[in-house]
Amino acid sequence: MRLTALLCGTLMLALVRWTKGAVGSTECSCGRNHFTCAVSAFGECTCIPAQWQCDGDNDCGDHSDEDGCMLPTCSPLDFHCDNGKCIRRSWVCDGDNDCEDDSDEQDCPPRECEEDEFHCQNGYCIRSLWHCDGDNDCGDNSDEQCDMRKCSDKEFRCTDGSCIAEHWYCDGDTDCKDGSDEDSCPSDVPMTTCSVEEFQCAYGRCILDIYHCDGDDDCGDWSDESDCSSHQPCRSGEFMCSSGLCINAGWRCDGDFDCDDQSDEKNCTTSMCTADQFRCKSGRCVRLSWRCDGEDDCSDNSDEEGCEKTDSPQCAPDQFLCANGRCIGQRKVCNEISDCGDGSDESPYQNCRPRSSEENCNINNGGCAQKCQMARGLVQCTCHTGYRLMEDGKSCQDVDECAEEGYCSQGCTNTEGGFQCWCVQGYELRPDKRSCKALGPEPVLLFANRIDIRQVLPHRSEYTLLLNNLENAIALDFHHSKELVFWSDVTLDRIMKANLNGSNVEEVVSTGLESPGGLAIDWIHDKLYWTDSGTSRIEVSNLDGTHRKVLLWQNMEKPRAIALHPLEGKIYWTDWGNTPRIEYANMDGSNRRIIADTHLFWPNGLTIDYAGRRIYWVDAKHHVIERADLDGKNRKAVISQGLPHPFAITVFEDSLYWTDWHTKSINSANKFTGKNQEIIRNKLHFPMDIHTLHPQRQPAGRNRCGSNNGGCSHLCLPSNKTFTCACPTGFKRLDSFRCAQSLDKFLLFARRTDIRRISFDTEDKSDDVIPLSEVRSAVALDWDSKDEYIYWTDVTTDSINRAKWDGSRQQTIVDTNLESPAGLAIDWVTSKLYWTDAGTDRIEVSNGDGSMRTVLIWENLDRPRDIVVDPIGGYMYWTDWGVSPKIERAGMDASNRIVIISYNLTWPNGLAIDYETKRLYWADAGMKTIEYANLDGTDRQVLIGSQLPHPFGLTLHEDKIYWTDWQSKSIQSASKLTGLGRVTLRENLENLMDIHMFHRQRPPVNSPCNVNNGGCSHLCLLAPLPKGSSCACPTGINLQSDGKTCASGMSSFLIFARRTDIRMVSLDIPYFADVVLSVNGSMKNTIAIGVDPKEGKVYWSDSTLKKVSRANLNGTEYEDIITNGLLTTDGLAVDAVGRKIYWTDTGTNRIEVANLDGSMRKVLIWQNLDSPRAIALYHEMGYMYWTDWGEHAKLERSGMDGSERIVLISQNLGWPNGLAIDKAGSQLLWADAHTERIEAADLNGANRRTLVSPVQHPYGLTLLGPHIYWTDWQTRSIQRADKNTGSGTITIRGNLPSLMDIQAVDRDRPLGFNKCGVKNGGCSHLCLPNPNGISCACPTGIQLKSDGKTCDDSPETYLLFSSRGSIRRISLDTNDYTDVYVPVPELNNVISLDYDSVDGKVYYTDVHLDVIRRANLNGSNMETVIGQGLKTTDGLAVDWVARNLYWTDTGRNTIEVARLDGSCRKVLINNSLDEPRAIAVFPRKGFLFWTDWGHIAKIERAHLDGSDRKVLINTDLGWPNGLTLDYDTRRIYWVDAHLDRIESSDLSGKLRQILVSPVSHPFALTQQDRWIYWTDWQTKSIQRVDKYTGRSKETILANVEGLMDIIVVSPQRQTGTNPCGFNNGGCTHLCFARATDFVCACPDESDGKPCSKFPGFVPPAADTTTITSTTQQDKSHRLPGIPTEKPKAPVHSPEGNCTMRDLSLGLCNDERSEVVVASNGGLHISYIIRGVLTVLAILILIAAFIIYRRKKFKFADPGVSNLTYSNPSYRTSTQEVKIETVQKSPIYNQLRYKKETGGDNSYTKEKIKIVEGICLLNNDDLYWEDLKQIKPSRGGILRDHVCMKTDTVSLQASSCSLDDTETEQLLQEEQQSECSSVHTATANGTPEHHSALPDTGWDLQRKLSTESEV
Repeated sequence: MRLTALLCGTLMLALVRWTKGAVGSTECSCGRNHFTCAVSAFGECTCIPAQWQCDGDNDCGDHSDEDGCMLPTCSPLDFHCDNGKCIRRSWVCDGDNDCEDDSDEQDCPPRECEEDEFHCQNGYCIRSLWHCDGDNDCGDNSDEQCDMRKCSDKEFRCTDGSCIAEHWYCDGDTDCKDGSDEDSCPSDVPMTTCSVEEFQCAYGRCILDIYHCDGDDDCGDWSDESDCSSHQPCRSGEFMCSSGLCINAGWRCDGDFDCDDQSDEKNCTTSMCTADQFRCKSGRCVRLSWRCDGEDDCSDNSDEEGCEKTDSPQCAPDQFLCANGRCIGQRKVCNEISDCGDGSDESPYQNCRPRSSEENCNINNGGCAQKCQMARGLVQCTCHTGYRLMEDGKSCQDVDECAEEGYCSQGCTNTEGGFQCWCVQGYELRPDKRSCKALGPEPVLLFANRIDIRQVLPHRSEYTLLLNNLENAIALDFHHSKELVFWSDVTLDRIMKANLNGSNVEEVVSTGLESPGGLAIDWIHDKLYWTDSGTSRIEVSNLDGTHRKVLLWQNMEKPRAIALHPLEGKIYWTDWGNTPRIEYANMDGSNRRIIADTHLFWPNGLTIDYAGRRIYWVDAKHHVIERADLDGKNRKAVISQGLPHPFAITVFEDSLYWTDWHTKSINSANKFTGKNQEIIRNKLHFPMDIHTLHPQRQPAGRNRCGSNNGGCSHLCLPSNKTFTCACPTGFKRLDSFRCAQSLDKFLLFARRTDIRRISFDTEDKSDDVIPLSEVRSAVALDWDSKDEYIYWTDVTTDSINRAKWDGSRQQTIVDTNLESPAGLAIDWVTSKLYWTDAGTDRIEVSNGDGSMRTVLIWENLDRPRDIVVDPIGGYMYWTDWGVSPKIERAGMDASNRIVIISYNLTWPNGLAIDYETKRLYWADAGMKTIEYANLDGTDRQVLIGSQLPHPFGLTLHEDKIYWTDWQSKSIQSASKLTGLGRVTLRENLENLMDIHMFHRQRPPVNSPCNVNNGGCSHLCLLAPLPKGSSCACPTGINLQSDGKTCASGMSSFLIFARRTDIRMVSLDIPYFADVVLSVNGSMKNTIAIGVDPKEGKVYWSDSTLKKVSRANLNGTEYEDIITNGLLTTDGLAVDAVGRKIYWTDTGTNRIEVANLDGSMRKVLIWQNLDSPRAIALYHEMGYMYWTDWGEHAKLERSGMDGSERIVLISQNLGWPNGLAIDKAGSQLLWADAHTERIEAADLNGANRRTLVSPVQHPYGLTLLGPHIYWTDWQTRSIQRADKNTGSGTITIRGNLPSLMDIQAVDRDRPLGFNKCGVKNGGCSHLCLPNPNGISCACPTGIQLKSDGKTCDDSPETYLLFSSRGSIRRISLDTNDYTDVYVPVPELNNVISLDYDSVDGKVYYTDVHLDVIRRANLNGSNMETVIGQGLKTTDGLAVDWVARNLYWTDTGRNTIEVARLDGSCRKVLINNSLDEPRAIAVFPRKGFLFWTDWGHIAKIERAHLDGSDRKVLINTDLGWPNGLTLDYDTRRIYWVDAHLDRIESSDLSGKLRQILVSPVSHPFALTQQDRWIYWTDWQTKSIQRVDKYTGRSKETILANVEGLMDIIVVSPQRQTGTNPCGFNNGGCTHLCFARATDFVCACPDESDGKPCSKFPGFVPPAADTTTITSTTQQDKSHRLPGIPTEKPKAPVHSPEGNCTMRDLSLGLCNDERSEVVVASNGGLHISYIIRGVLTVLAILILIAAFIIYRRKKFKFADPGVSNLTYSNPSYRTSTQEVKIETVQKSPIYNQLRYKKETGGDNSYTKEKIKIVEGICLLNNDDLYWEDLKQIKPSRGGILRDHVCMKTDTVSLQASSCSLDDTETEQLLQEEQQSECSSVHTATANGTPEHHSALPDTGWDLQRKLSTESEV
């Protein structure tokens, strides 16, 4: 029956398969009595007999025949899982998923978790630390249901909730996973523009231009290496892509695109696959092992074609594989039915035991060892979980779960019937009891992204920046315990480090790196290891880069990735050279082994799983991730699909993480299976190396070196279980622990961009880079063991440099007037430096430090190359490879010059002297030979004549000759006698140059120069015998007749500016050589130059530094003479006769003059100048000439005092640059760069003629003797021609870029007569020549007195303003309005200013230092007045009468006061202030004004003691910045920077008027005469207008950055007095004047001196606690008039101050009122005055009382209460004035008002007269203000449009002679002219409008005034 069914099933299967092949359908249909299994993944169908369904066997192989079936029951001892599985009942609810469907853990009672555990929703308990750490530790993700973290202010929130750095938004890179950071970005984002010295990559990034076409992928997309005409050649065995990338030659035409431009697969005929590769139909090569593996690796399925279908799909573990390939249930075997269909499941194929009919599970358990069940009447034995059935069908065998990889995350222990997983130290078992979780913080993926280093949390979308603005970061690693990150940059060729928070970026290794692609940190022994595929090395150093050692270099091709196992003492690395491999060695370099060298192509990334004891690596060519044991065994591919270009890899817990270049992403997968692949982050810039930042990635281990570095002097390196002491590269090892401290012998050679050494103290002979900076193109070398210096020339920077042999103390010793210094030689006997220059064709010499440089040979040289010196014989030798190549010899002093070799030479390069055999050796790159001859050129021999492609450098040592070869890229050696025994020391070294052997065995030589410098004043040079030596002088200076001494300096010379230096060319010597003026100061853009031949000083201007400086001609005594007020000083002239300096300034369009030290500076000409440039003086004639190359170019002349100005030439001029006066020929010469001519005319501009034409671009022009000299920008040269004819043009010096001004000087020529020579011409300040004689002049801004001779020291009236870093003044006495700097030192950020005319001091605030300082106007006596407790002092005001200083502090919102010296500091106002700014005082009136531009802008006023505060203006205000008072018209002026206008009002805030609108951004203002002056931030200018009309606008000063405060200093400004002006008002500390009186006050902090608030009384210095008892004992010392008991009524006096009135009325209430009288017993003068005032006040009261009684019937109304006013307090919200009813002084009680019955509620004339009379008698503005405060809204008495007394009234009222009519008329006039129509509510609540309003010129629209209206 079964056989029939099986046959039917087979037929059906065949039919279905045929149908699938024909039709391609994936649906299956079986016949009757058959069950159709589910369709397989391969589209195959399976049919089984129907009775096999639900029989408990997995017959289909996918359990589809058992799904949904009624399951058999388990034994009573077991638990029946939902999936039919039976498990032990004891396993239920134990926290483990034993059923594999979690059904054994369902409906379990909740487990009690510990306090430090988190309760999962599924009942598990996990550590609380694991909650919200990004890991699904619960298994149901309930531990990760966390709130999204908030982004900081500097972060951008992505749409998915993650946070990224704010500056990543719209930067072109997709940083959010969802790309939301690049959505809705503006389209007009400006493209990145690179500078001239940079190259722009294809995607916009900028790199240094020197990296363009250097063979390195610095851009990251190879765009810097495209379109390069010549690429750096690749090494042998490599193929160069068109882009410049070098790849393995075997990858050419292999079907894979390995070049980024696919050029490796172009022009291919057939693919060249290796023996272990399979060639696809497409030509692509894949691994041979991938053939017929069931996967389409070729992408065209050709690797799977023609494969025999040998293996069927694998059967499930509980199935049996039949011989015919079928799978049946294991329990069907030996059931006496042929279930397979071929009988292979029964006897005789299987060892089936005979079946008994009596078998029953109830008898002896059916013979089963464990579980027995009956199936269709037969016994079926099964096993418990953890066991498997043996072949006998009865017995059970334990399953070794630990044998299955990945069953446990880390450790696994097999037990009988089960297993136990465990974790290594630092990990903890998760609730699933199989996987391990690392203890510690959440893991972070740290990865390099080329231009930055970023970190991402793998389990969430957190993505942050660690370091940015990097060039090309490739490799990285970290040191967790030290919190450091290290990375390599292959563009900069540097290894860097920083803190893990991104701070403290430092260079660790900066030399000798070419392509450091791998980096690893030994966190236990604190060592840094790295690979370099350019140098083919692995090196090690300390973490700071010291004690660097080449660890491995032999048999190394292209080492890339590197990983360390410090616990095992092992180092692992990959090498992707011609023989790709993975190796390991001990960390000291020993015991090197290959662990994988097959099936490798491009092994990139490498990482170690320390817990799992495995290594993982990626192969970018094979697109695979593999792993192996630490010894290379058990190698296995983890992931072999979906890896386009993996680069770096790291591992953490059970996951692998890797970066992929192609997808630009970070991915993860399971480390055991490769499954669960996930993209962590994509759309990255260029992901490179990656590491998991977590302490368990650097587990603790034993430090083999201990705490004392293992006793090693240098490096202690771990080695397996012990350690090894190692020495830095090249250093000799003295014993097992110590290394030598220096090198004795090493081969020194140059490689253009670095200088290296090969130590001969050690055996390895590996080259080591000397750590030098900025080596661009080193060519020639030499050394001096005495000072341990090495010297080299650089033909790119055109410099000669030196450093100690270890790279320290590097310095440039010669860097001027060099063009191609190709040869270098050291005279070690006299410490002289000789060099050749193939550009200038010279041989020069200097001291070893570059000083006293002089030219030795300058004639008949044609490209001199190498040079050597023989201090023993006194000769020097050099090669010359010009048109006639030769080798010459001369004495070391240039004497006895002869040619010793002149034939059979082509390119004679290297030279060397063998002192032992007295031979001269040389290498000829053209002849391809190394030859030698005697020192005189005789006996010439060829030493080596074969296999010398291009020898360059040559040196000798002992019996060997060493040379470098450009073409073979090698250093070789041979016998110096025979040329035999050739050995290659180093190869594959590009750009090899000079070579020398450094040693310490040079023979001592006796020299005449060693004794007293040979008697020479300067240079002592060796010479051949018999002379022995000779003296020489620095370039341009002649040797005097004694042959020993040099002249003091040049007498006749050219001196010229070259922007960054000044040079001189001597005209005393037969050659032209420029010498740099060695000034101890920086030059940025030196333009104009002048010389004082009398004192031997040179003067120059620098337009970048904006100053004029001077120094001696030898460079000493450098000083700046003009340091401010300059913009572009293009022209400069020194009047050596009159001892003055003149200059033109194109920026300010001025011509100025000053003394030679910069003093007494004066603007001579400032009008009608456009762009003045060159200037020339003729002192004897009294004329100055200048060129102007503005819109209308011209040449002008005036007297040297600025008089008699005329235009000489204005036609046919373009850019008149240079200017010179030929006094002997009485002609004027100038150079025009636009017309390209040098022209001449007479001194009046007539007889114009062309001297030289064309000249390309002349700039500076000068004249000396019969010649003119000029500088030319275009030809970069100095030219000379005849001054009369223009003929005989020659080049003095060429190849000099940035040439500017030039002057010719003859110091031997006598100076002319000084017109001002006798007593300065009688002038007090400046004496200036003019055509008629002389004139006296004053410094800028100061007028000459009527005597025409003398000047004041300063202007009388001037503006004083601040501009952050300076304080300047502009005189108003003169018309030029030139700003003059006040020389106050240490100015940083000056904001506000004021001036004290009494002491002549300026006071200013510096918000950078947070101080208030003062100084004299000459800059002297600068002192800090207030140095603490300041935040932002924006406003400052000096009370010149009371000697007090007021300031506002915006930061603290206070107004404070102190004495002018800073003492007695007191806070006046600290409430209801919101950013107070400007402040002003009116001492005569006792008022204090300030602006407040806080939330509600306002202008306020108070008394000088802070009392009686009231808001004057609080509507229609924006940013009231500046504030000033017009003391004459008694008005306030202010600027509003928000509303852009200048306004004014009277002192009460009335009569408001807009003066100017709009103004750009005014900041501060001041007033003088009829003008208002202000500073403007936007226009950067000081402007003024008429204060009456707002017209006549004028710019006083323009183009001034950072303009701040401005004030006027004038004798008319600070006038008037008050009671505090005399003896401080009798106050001990502070005296504050008020409108009618003054008060005394004490500072907030005691100064230790007794303080009294009573004028004239000084309390004793006793303790205040004893005062009361003292006064009680001695009643005789009480003050007269002071009551002994305190008044009953409270006295309201501001801040406890006692006024004169209060004191006179006996109202003072002070605890210290009973004070001992001064010791002299007399009355103070103030009390006499006070007594008189008291009597006068009583008389006034009597008069007022009489008037009051007379008019009583009009006022009497008992129903009206007294209204009195105290100091106002302000509410922040509405600034409303609160009115309090308190007791006032008696005079207030005289004011009683009665509401009239008139319809308009107006006051009668009589009432007004009484009120006014009282005010006039008191002459007190305060009474008027109090009256004006009475408003209907408060008392319903006065209407707001009734106006009170103003200053105008007070002037008339002061006479006290107005009758009633006059008073009424005056009030009516004021009401018509000054009243504001403020709408207020009348008594009955009806709004009333004022109908007729005068036109006051300001907005009449009513502003909200009451709180209800607001």
